[in-house]
Formats: sequence, C-alpha cells, structure tokens
Amino acid sequence: MSLEGRHHTAESAGPAVPRAVYVLAIGIFAMVTSEFVVAGLMPQMADGLGVTISRIGYLITAFAMAMAAGGPFLTAAVLRIPQKGALMVLFVVFLAGNALAATASSYGVMMVARVITGIASQAFFGVSISICVRLTRPEVRGRAIAAAMNGLMLGTLLGLPLSTMIGERLGWRAAFWAIAVLTVIAALCTAVGVPRLERTGEGGGFRREMTVFRKPGLWLAFITSTLIIGATFSVFSYFNPILTEVTGFSADTVPLLLIAYGAATVVGNSIVGRLADRHTLGVLLCGLMLNAVFLTGFALLADVPAAALIFMMGIGLVGVTMNPAMATRVQRAGNAGPLVNSVHSSFITLGVIIGSSLGGLAIEAHGLRGPLWLGAALAVLGLAGLLPDLIRRRAPGPGPGPGDAPAGLPAVGARRE
Repeated sequence: MSLEGRHHTAESAGPAVPRAVYVLAIGIFAMVTSEFVVAGLMPQMADGLGVTISRIGYLITAFAMAMAAGGPFLTAAVLRIPQKGALMVLFVVFLAGNALAATASSYGVMMVARVITGIASQAFFGVSISICVRLTRPEVRGRAIAAAMNGLMLGTLLGLPLSTMIGERLGWRAAFWAIAVLTVIAALCTAVGVPRLERTGEGGGFRREMTVFRKPGLWLAFITSTLIIGATFSVFSYFNPILTEVTGFSADTVPLLLIAYGAATVVGNSIVGRLADRHTLGVLLCGLMLNAVFLTGFALLADVPAAALIFMMGIGLVGVTMNPAMATRVQRAGNAGPLVNSVHSSFITLGVIIGSSLGGLAIEAHGLRGPLWLGAALAVLGLAGLLPDLIRRRAPGPGPGPGDAPAGLPAVGARRE
C-alpha cells in the first residue's frame, strides 16, 4: 500500500483513540509509580538502608534530576531504533533499575538505581508521546495524549497508595519488586498491543531533531510549561502540612483528600484532552487564570475547611491536567518527535523541582501559606508566557497562529509485527 493509502486509512478508519494509546498508559503508570514509591516508604527505607529520612529524600530529588538532565540524552541514543523497539529497550533499562533498587545493599546502590530509573522514565515519556501522535488523526491528538497521560494521573491516584500499602505490609523491597512485575506486564502488553511504526526517514534523525531547537517559540513553550507545573507543585508538595496545620483536617483525613485530588486530576485531564486540539491557547489561558484564582483563594481562606477543599479540588482540575494542551503547543512550535517531547518532559520535571524547592523556601519566609502565594505568582508568570502567541493569533495575517493551527505532523501508517 502506498504512503498516501496508509495515510488515508489512518484518518478514515478505526477508533479516534487507538487501543495502543491506552497500552502506552500502562507503561507510563509503571514509570510514575516508581517515581512516587520512595515518598510513601521513607521511614522503612531509612531503617533498611541505615540512613536518615532526609537522605532518603535525596533519592526523590535524584530521580527528578535524572529525568530532567539524563532523559533527553537516552532519547537521543535510541533515535535510530524504530520507536516500538526503543520502548522495549527502555523497559529493559527501567526493569534493571527497579531490580537493582529491590536488591540494593547500600544507599549508594539505591542512588544509582534511582538515577537509572529516572533517565529511562523520562525517555519513555518522550517516545510514548511521539508514538501517540503518529498513531492518531490530527484533530484528536490532544485526546490521545490525555489518554496516555491518564497513566500519570492514575499513578498519582493509585500507584502511590498501592505501592505504599505493599511496602508497609511486605517490606519496602517488595514494593520495588511489585513495580518490576508491573513493568514486565506493561512490556508484554506493549509488545502485543502497540503496532510497529515504519521509519520516518533514513539516517540523520538526531541532526534533524536538533534543528528545531533553534526556534524561540519552542523555548517559550517549554518555559511556560515549567511555570504551569511549578505553580501546582509548589503547593502539591506541601498539601499535607497545609491541610493539617492551617486548615485543621486530621492526619487520617488527608489521604482521603489526596485521593479526591487525584480523582479531580483524572477528570480535568480528560476534559483538557478533548479541548486541547482545537483550543490550545484558550485552554492554557483559562487553566492558568483559574489556577491563579484557586491558589489565591486557597491562600486567603486556607483556615476555612470547606473553602480550602473547594480550592484544592480546583487546583486538581486545572493544574497538571494542562499536560495535553502543553504538549500540543510544544509540538506545533517544534515537532512531535521523541527528542522534542523528551526535552519538554524535562522542562516539566524542572517545574516540579523548582516548585517544590521554592515552596520550601516560601514556607521558611512566610509560613505554610507561602507556597500558595508562590504558586499564584508562578501561574501569573505562565500567563505572560502565552502573550506572544496570543498577540500573534490576533494580528491580521493569512492564517491562524501556532497555538490554534492544526497539528503539523501527519499520521504515519503502521503495521503489526
């Protein structure tokens, strides 16, 4: 079949979001669960490795730093491999990292394991999002990205409590073995359920992907994504002390509130995914404005339980759920290749690091309401990052601006192995 015929088939047949996209979500769920597992088992791991809880906290930072700094390099290394094959390679690396963590005999070995899994996780995100784009029609790509990103949302909602429960009942090493088993299941599902994608070109993939980074608009989109995620994580990292010490909820109630927050992110992600393709800039604009309002309201009324709960749910609806619109904007400013998506994920991770670290400094300077005010400020800065595209879109010209143009990467035909 000709390329044109395959293209026509991809756009006129099959479901709007292929089942393969949901299979990719399983792998993302495994990656996110591994990222969060340390946070739920800090005391047990500190006892098991003979270190302080603060040193265990550095394992979380190491994972995030490895994602941000190392993920794009591993993505570049697998660019010459067909994308399904790249996913399988990344599964092997990720599995090795979790097995090393489960058998770690010392803190140093555990640190190496976290770096390995962090790098593999970031590269997996980049390749997965690129595959989502190649498998779907232009008008539903935001919805497809949202479907894959549900793995991230469910990792927050279910992965953390489940891994914590396993670790508390069977020991912290069992939690890492459980993630290893989940990784094997995800890899098998990927082998069966994700089609083999034809190569988009011969050779020079790295050079082609690097040229797009010369575009200023792409860097502006990256920075805006960092601010969007930073605004949310400046608060998310400190929900527990804010809700108990300022709002007055009991410690036993907080896990239920966090589950409700996670459910809100799943709902928000689905809504954003349906709107991201046709209204990319509008979704980002409304999301940032609402997040600034919710964060400000939370800061002002954090001591009123009903109001605090409403604002917390609002942050869940419009915070990290902007991911599909953020990814769509980045792909239109650059391309939908694995390297661009991986670098974008690095900037998102940078937002997590910046938000969490600055949130701690805000607490030291202004108390537990400090992260809420910081989040509102970062959301306003994120709005400033949208201004150039908004101005360009409103300016008279022959076509729409990059924020609302149809996605530029054509659907690529695929065949099953």
